[in-house]
Amino acid sequence: MAFRTPGLGRRLGAGRTRLVLPALVVSAVLLVAFMLFAAMYTNLLWYRSVGFSSVYTTQLWAKAALFFGAGLFMVLVVGANVVVAYRLKPAYRPLSMEQQGLERYRSVIDPRRRRIAGGLLGLLGVLTGSTVAGQWPVWLAFLNRTPFGVEDPQFHKDVSFYVFTYPFLRLVLGIVFATVVLSIVAAVMVHYLYGGLRLQGPGDKASPSARAHLSVLVGVFILLKAFAYWFDRYGLVHSERGATTGASYTDVNALLPAKTILAVIAVICAGLFFSNLLRRGMMLPGVGFTLLVLSAILVGGVYPLLIQQFQVKPDELAKERRYIERNIKATRDAYGVAGAQVVQYGSQQVTDKKQLQTEAANLQGVRLLDPNVVGETFQQLQRIRPFYRFPDTLDVDRYKVDGSLVDTIVALRELSGAPAGQRSWVKDRMVYTHGYGFVSAFGDRFGSGGVPEFITKDMPAAPGQKIRVDRPEIYFGERSPLYSVVGGKGQQELNYPDNSASGQQSNTYAGKGGVPVDSFFHKLLFAARFQEKNLLLSGAIKQDAKILYNRRPREMVQRVAPWLTLDGDPYPAVVGGRITWIIDGYTTSGGYPYSERMSLGDATRDTVTDTRSAVARQANDHINYLRNSVKATVDAYDGTVNLYQWDENDPITKTWMKVFKGTVKPKSAIPADLESHFRYPQDQFKVQRQILSKYHVTDPSAFYNGEGFWEVPEDPAAQGKRQPPYYQSLRMPGQGEESFALTTVFNPRNNPQLAAFMAVGSTPGGDYGKIQVLQMPRNAQPQGPGQVQNSFETDAKVKGDLNALRLGGTKTVPGNLLTIPFAGGLLYIEPMYTKAAGGAEQQPYPLLGKVLVRFGDHIAAADTLDEALKQILGAAGGAPQPPERNPRQPGTAGPLSPAAVQAINDLRQAVADYEKARSEGDYPKMGEAWKRIKDAQNALIQAQQAPAASPSPSPSGSPSPTGSPSPTPGS
Repeated sequence: MAFRTPGLGRRLGAGRTRLVLPALVVSAVLLVAFMLFAAMYTNLLWYRSVGFSSVYTTQLWAKAALFFGAGLFMVLVVGANVVVAYRLKPAYRPLSMEQQGLERYRSVIDPRRRRIAGGLLGLLGVLTGSTVAGQWPVWLAFLNRTPFGVEDPQFHKDVSFYVFTYPFLRLVLGIVFATVVLSIVAAVMVHYLYGGLRLQGPGDKASPSARAHLSVLVGVFILLKAFAYWFDRYGLVHSERGATTGASYTDVNALLPAKTILAVIAVICAGLFFSNLLRRGMMLPGVGFTLLVLSAILVGGVYPLLIQQFQVKPDELAKERRYIERNIKATRDAYGVAGAQVVQYGSQQVTDKKQLQTEAANLQGVRLLDPNVVGETFQQLQRIRPFYRFPDTLDVDRYKVDGSLVDTIVALRELSGAPAGQRSWVKDRMVYTHGYGFVSAFGDRFGSGGVPEFITKDMPAAPGQKIRVDRPEIYFGERSPLYSVVGGKGQQELNYPDNSASGQQSNTYAGKGGVPVDSFFHKLLFAARFQEKNLLLSGAIKQDAKILYNRRPREMVQRVAPWLTLDGDPYPAVVGGRITWIIDGYTTSGGYPYSERMSLGDATRDTVTDTRSAVARQANDHINYLRNSVKATVDAYDGTVNLYQWDENDPITKTWMKVFKGTVKPKSAIPADLESHFRYPQDQFKVQRQILSKYHVTDPSAFYNGEGFWEVPEDPAAQGKRQPPYYQSLRMPGQGEESFALTTVFNPRNNPQLAAFMAVGSTPGGDYGKIQVLQMPRNAQPQGPGQVQNSFETDAKVKGDLNALRLGGTKTVPGNLLTIPFAGGLLYIEPMYTKAAGGAEQQPYPLLGKVLVRFGDHIAAADTLDEALKQILGAAGGAPQPPERNPRQPGTAGPLSPAAVQAINDLRQAVADYEKARSEGDYPKMGEAWKRIKDAQNALIQAQQAPAASPSPSPSGSPSPTGSPSPTPGS
């Protein structure tokens, strides 16, 4: 017994070791399987909660079909060739050093060949299936394709062939190509391993059976190449060889016949390889393959190059004119700018004073409140508590207030998290669950102290406010937490803080959104998904509790409509008393024939996307077709998602409506109250302005020469970044009344002057989407945005006003420089904000300081737009202008008048009072101090403009009337 015990122990230990490893492997596989199941099932639960489960199941079905279909095809074809190669192994292998070396591998592999082959083929199938499954949109779009009703000018095929069919055929061809190539590789390896192919020894290096097998495979490969050459002909409509995108002169007259010739030669070459089934020898297949390679080089490469160099380049315009015309037409159609109207403007500027005053009287509602600047102001005045936050970029909308439709700056007071130092899982996930409140302000009005004049504000909103919000809670927003547990029986969520004894008003979520999480199974699933044990263990989760996740509006719409490209700036609107997010959805394609390709990311980049976090950047996808096809909405309280068809003629939308039946509602189903808040989307407009910077030129000769090309100007307030487009209400030439529009301007290429002004109607109705471009006279172009901004900073009077604003270290922040067609010319308006100096603890924010205006050569700065217009129009109409102010600079000699000294002292005291009130958060006193600052600035300006009286001589040695020289502005 003593002798056998150690052996028995070793055997038991070895047995345990053999059991532990499989157990660990099985456990790992089960854990991974459970995590995958938890992810998939919780995704399905979310789709069910928003009523779009068919979108998820359709995707899963399509991915599974492609995964198993492509993977199985690869396994069967490659596996069949491996079996054929093994069965064709020679019965006799000549003795050689090579074969002796291979014998060692054969002795190891042969007993396990089935397992090795099965494992490798399985891995190959999984990799293939995983790769192809990601192409499910290509397959589903092909199966449900819708005709465009437009033919390409070269092959006369419907555009749908290039958008839907051509990508799918290329996908299939790619799969078959990969399968054949891997079959050749696998067959060569098996033939070599078992002696069918030899590198050493006497006689043929390949057995007849191996030669026949590989000849067939290579023949199939070349036959596929013939099909590829044939389909490559259609790909010429996307060629970049010529002066523009699309099949050029060289493509049509050299490369197109070359592709046809190469396809024929490839078919002949494939036939020569197939002939090896009947005869031995590689001479004819070798000749055919050599002919194919030489033809590809000479016919497919050298010949087109010679045509391009010696026929096209010496007379390129004449040769390419026809193809440039095709490109211009296709590009304008594909990007929806074919109907853009380009009219001449600016050659007859009004100078009559009465007519100018009439024009000014019609200039109403100019939006001075810049949504890209006043986010900090909303934050400081309406945040109420530090655990709320407004976005850094606000939104522009329209609301009817007191019977008039006004441009409105809007934002939501979203949750930023539990207060610092009070964080816990229960507070983060079950108490601080949502934001609260819709805040809006007039776009053209300011209150005392330069603060926005709010329409809706405070928390809770006072009764009787002019925009009624019945459901102010924001459970689904751009800053919503990753997930929240809400709605449990008796659960008290923070609704909003108040001055009650408890310090807050609480509520319990009662919306239909969310997934039940009051069962153990669901708790287990979500604990796995979010890797949070408290979801499983916490006793705070009560009966009827729900979990909210995937809550950000843009993400929600992207999930329910994965075929859409979404605008980077969702915006909130109050519709029927409820806060609703509106997101614009685009259909895009890179397959439209002859259309110019561009990077969506590059085309939509500007100051806002580069410096602001609230606006998402677009991916750098290359597109040549764009439509705003869908308007999507998300209810901020219960997360209800609706998709409405907007472009009823878009074939891509119609195709995906066949794929995901019932997910997109018809345009007729859009409620009128909701439609009134729709606006022309910014990203589409940015793409279209990028296109029109070149494609406003429709003459092929001028286009070829680059005559009159434009560019989007640099933002005067952000060097090196494009100026963003601006929403504003204006009256275009020929319009009877003002309308809401999205506007931009153009410079000539490499020229700071202004080339054109562009606007698109943004109010749903007859003018919606109509693009109008006002082209300035080429021989008398006005100044561009950068030059106008420079003129504001260098004008003596305006510079003095700005320097007065900057006293005490206060900074000036330029707002949006608006360009408005006015009286036959262009009116430039820029709000100049002031931001008090101070550290992070004081949290200064922008307030309106001055309004800067320019019309023609006349410039003014005033506290209000009306005052600035009076100065401008008086000067433009021939009225006497006030004398130019020349403020004394520090260090210049000459006494100041007593009025100027008093104004400076008043200004200093007012600034000090303002700083004190701001540090104490006393807003009424801040407004009072700001009014005194304005009064003192005006008094100082009047004192400096007043004619200086000759100082009377004083007795020798007596002091001057003001004593020692008083400090001057800026000292």
